[in-house]
Amino acid sequence: MEDEVLLDAGVVTRCRRRVHLEHDPAMRDAPRAPLDLGIEQRIADATAHRADVARVLGELLAPDWIDVLAADVDDRVEVTLAAMRAGVGHLSGAHLPPVDGKRGSAELLVRDGAGYLPVLVVRHKISDPGMGARLSPLERPVPAASYVDQRRKVRAQPRDLLRLAHLTRMLDAVGMSSSAGLGGVIGVDGDAVLWHDLTLPNWPGGRSALDEYDARFADRFAVATAAATGDEPQAQPSRVNECKGCPWWPVCERELTADRDVSLVVRGEDAVALREVGVRTVDDLAGLDPLAVETPLAAPRLADLVLLAKAWRLELPLVRRVRSVSVPRADVEVDVDMESYADAGAYLWGSWLSGADVGQEPGYRAFASWEPLPDDDEARSFAEFWAWFTGVRREARRRGLTFRAYCYNELAENRWLLASAQRFAGKPGVPPVSEVRRFIRSDQWVDLFASVRENFLCPNGKGLKVIAPCAGFHWRDPEASGENSMRWYRDAVGLTGADPDPGQRDRILRYNEDDVRATWTIRRWMTSEAVHDIPFAAEL
Repeated sequence: MEDEVLLDAGVVTRCRRRVHLEHDPAMRDAPRAPLDLGIEQRIADATAHRADVARVLGELLAPDWIDVLAADVDDRVEVTLAAMRAGVGHLSGAHLPPVDGKRGSAELLVRDGAGYLPVLVVRHKISDPGMGARLSPLERPVPAASYVDQRRKVRAQPRDLLRLAHLTRMLDAVGMSSSAGLGGVIGVDGDAVLWHDLTLPNWPGGRSALDEYDARFADRFAVATAAATGDEPQAQPSRVNECKGCPWWPVCERELTADRDVSLVVRGEDAVALREVGVRTVDDLAGLDPLAVETPLAAPRLADLVLLAKAWRLELPLVRRVRSVSVPRADVEVDVDMESYADAGAYLWGSWLSGADVGQEPGYRAFASWEPLPDDDEARSFAEFWAWFTGVRREARRRGLTFRAYCYNELAENRWLLASAQRFAGKPGVPPVSEVRRFIRSDQWVDLFASVRENFLCPNGKGLKVIAPCAGFHWRDPEASGENSMRWYRDAVGLTGADPDPGQRDRILRYNEDDVRATWTIRRWMTSEAVHDIPFAAEL
């Protein structure tokens, strides 16, 4: 019927308030934020990846294969059911009938015994170097053809597991599920099917993926049903990480700001814990004595949150935790910033050399590959970067000078430093993984994000784009962001189908140069007298 509540798999990893807003008839015409360009690009990339994998599978698995997407939209459910009843081995783009409040489709269904198993096609990494992943080749994407890979281990992707559980329950409902309790995923490499056992008790509390999914879906279905029928809302707004890219954020932001809600300063579970003891607004939090109130939060953590609330009320972007701000410095310094394209690779290593003379011009250097990723030319650019970088370190040591290199939030740089060494092992100039690992564990590699976290409280977040302006730095490009750089990259290398755009390459290089200049500026500012203009916590 027209008002029937039907939810897709994504609902179980979505904010409960968003689920309410999506199903509240009164919100149908509410203004929403435009889709983030980076998210829009990732959706387009994922769609293209699924189409590429489907073409490969169609060639490998014909004639025991049917492409459900070739049928008219209104006929796809019936085509799927008819193919399963006929025992077709492989169904691409299968559309399952809506049932029990669920709707959904699978990139691939494979016959296993008397039933079917769902297989997802995703554009992210599904494994890491290691051992123990259970894989099947694409030409035989069934558990019977699986083997344990001694070079790959499973990378945890809860969203994938919950979507597989959703499809499994839909297959259960039409009597077409396999008894194996498995689900498969084909990742960004598109080279194999990784199998997950959805019945294993590997979730908190000893729950399986199916158990976790059932509990989450029941909750979200209740939230959506209450919204659709006009009952009392079962979810209230609260700021969480998901808000950043949510189209409903303008709606929630208005309500939270009007209420001066505590989650404007304290997100996630901390906000929930504070509300449970009656701390509902930023003003409530700012007035707390951390030692005189009992909360589930540790006293030092609560003291920080009280200061954040006070800073928020005074519209202060930063507060000094310490009287004397410090950050590790050296005679020779290199700021490093890497640009990657999703999980496909790191195409640019940018650096800013400063400090004492090591026989090279100070300033910006870029080591880039403009071949569309993935491509082995990435190995060349990484090797050139590492050779230059190691040369600077070596020359500083030869001249008796100290050396340090800096990045902002080392997770991304460390990931691609190690991944590049692993993926391109043996290629000219590519360092051994052990050499890279020794460097990132040394005191020569400094995460400036951690230094900011240790020295400051930041009510508006600790991102580079937030902190650098406090130090007086501004990006030349008004649209500078990591998400936008991915869109520029597509144009720069011609992934859109048009000719590569040199102008977008120049734009990326300016953006990358500004990123390394930003970290350099922050560090100099943190060790200057100007940093004392930032209010000290005790003064609040």
